[in-house]
This record gives sequence, C-alpha cells and structure tokens, in this order.
Amino acid sequence: MRALCVLGRRAVLVISFLSLSVAMSPAHAQSADGRLRLIVPNQAGSGVDAVARAMTNSMATAFGRPIIIENLPGSGGMIGTQQIVRAPKDGSVLGMVSSNHVINPFIYKRVPFDAIKDITPISVIASSAVVLVVNPDTVKAKTTREFIAELKANPKGYSYGSAGNGTVLHLAAEYFTSEADVDILHVPYKGTGAMTTDIIGGQVNFGMLPLVVAAPHIKSGKLRAIAVTTTKRNSAFPEVPTLAETGLPGFEFESWIAVIGPAGMPAPVVADAYKRIKETMAHKEVVDSFLAQGFTLTTTTPEQTRPFFVTELEKHKKLVKRSGAVAD
Repeated sequence: MRALCVLGRRAVLVISFLSLSVAMSPAHAQSADGRLRLIVPNQAGSGVDAVARAMTNSMATAFGRPIIIENLPGSGGMIGTQQIVRAPKDGSVLGMVSSNHVINPFIYKRVPFDAIKDITPISVIASSAVVLVVNPDTVKAKTTREFIAELKANPKGYSYGSAGNGTVLHLAAEYFTSEADVDILHVPYKGTGAMTTDIIGGQVNFGMLPLVVAAPHIKSGKLRAIAVTTTKRNSAFPEVPTLAETGLPGFEFESWIAVIGPAGMPAPVVADAYKRIKETMAHKEVVDSFLAQGFTLTTTTPEQTRPFFVTELEKHKKLVKRSGAVAD
C-alpha cells in the first residue's frame, strides 16, 4: 500500500512537471488572456501600423492565437518601445519597429533604453524603397547627373522638404546632398502629407519620399522621379533608375520594418517566434499586401538581424551627425 502511495506521488510529480513544461514551451507562451500583444510604437494609420494590420490574420494562424495590436505612439516611437523592452520575455509580447529605432538615440538628448542591448532582434521583415522626387515645374533635370549639376549651378536657389528633423526621409535627403557635394536649404515638415503637398505646389523643389506615397503623383505627372535609393530598381517602377547607377556609385539607403522582443528572451522562444513570423510572411495575402505597398520582403534570421541593427545604428549615427538634426 505504501509503495502504491509513493508511486502515486511520483506520478503526480511527473504529470505536474510535464504540464509545467508544456505551459512554459515557446508555442504555448501566452499573455493572461491567451492573446499575443504586438506593440506598434506608431499611431494608427502610419506605415508601420498598416504593415502590422496587414499581417494580423496570417499571424494569428501562424501563432495559433489572437493577435492584439497596441498602438503606443509618442516621442518618435520611444514610448511604445519602452513598453516592449519592459515586456515579459516569454514571447507573449512582441514589437514592430522601423528605421527610427536606430535614429532616435542620436537626435534625442535622452533615450530611456539601449537600442541594441535592451531588445532581442527577431527579424527584419521588409524594406522600402525611397525615391528622389522633384517638382517638374521648378526643376529642369531629368537624371541624377543633370540634377546635381543644376543644384551646383545655383545651390541657394533650391530647397528640399522632409517629414521632420531627424526622420528617415530627412537623413535620406541629407545623404544625397552630402554625396552630391551640395549645400541645400532643408525645410522640415510634420509628416509626409504636408511635405508632399508643398513639393507638388513648388514651395520646395524636391525631397525623398516612400515610393508608395510618391507613386500616384509620379503616375499623374505632378512629381518627377529622378532615382530610387536602393541598390536595385523597384519592380513597381522599373523605368526609374537607382542613384548608384546614375551618378552616385555605392549609394544605398532603405527604410525598414522589424519585429523585436525584450532583451533576454530564451533562445527557444526567439527561434519559435522567428519560425512563426516566417510562416506569416509566406502567406499570399501578406505577400500581395506588402508588394502593393512597395515593400521588399526580407525575413532575416535572428542571427542576421542583430548585426544588421548594429550596422544600421552606426550608419545613422554618421548621417545624423552630418545633418546636425535634433528632435523637434
């Protein structure tokens, strides 16, 4: 009888251990309500938010549970990112950040987290072409070389717009003017909407825009595309050359979106999250949505993503220093 009791106690312990192991496995790591929280440090309707929502259904299928998107905008994305770095390390909370993640440390006086040490990079899921566009009524040039020559002939006669000091679009334009060796007046706006309107209206002569934003205006003739900033031409506008092939060899600049988690996530949890993100990105509805928005799908591994973040941080540090940008 005593032997049976001991056996019974051992069986209970084994069952309890197995139950705990299942509960703690990456595939079953859940928030209290069983949902996965995806924190987006941008406002609803932003580019990053649109990407997150395009993935929601496929992501729920891949992860096997509902996905709740939490928009936590403010301070260039730092408010939401701070919640990501403070999140549980069990994979129940992930975040989606953009290139601004590696820009903020250099334009804000104080950032309440380390952009590398306080996160777990999981995957860069997409990159986006940026296109150099001009007002066709105030700029005669049709090629990169012609445009640089036009700017050098009268640098004080031109200005360029950006979505704000220190934004991706500001740094892309700063990179261009630096490589072209011209000093042009910068006019910062609060977002791409007002900036685009003023390039079309001729208040500023040119600027860098996300291809998806510029596309309808290029097609209508309201803007002229000079070149894209990527190393390869974009399939949506194959006739638009790259800056690298038309006058600025080696020029490369892309905006990107990545999935991250808090620092200290166990390797099995990271591997599981990556596996499910990769499954999500393979769904046709996600692929079609991304391509329609002008994105290139990437899905880097966690091992590739960390050094990418480090390289991007260093690159943007130099660009911010060169531009002298500070947060508005």
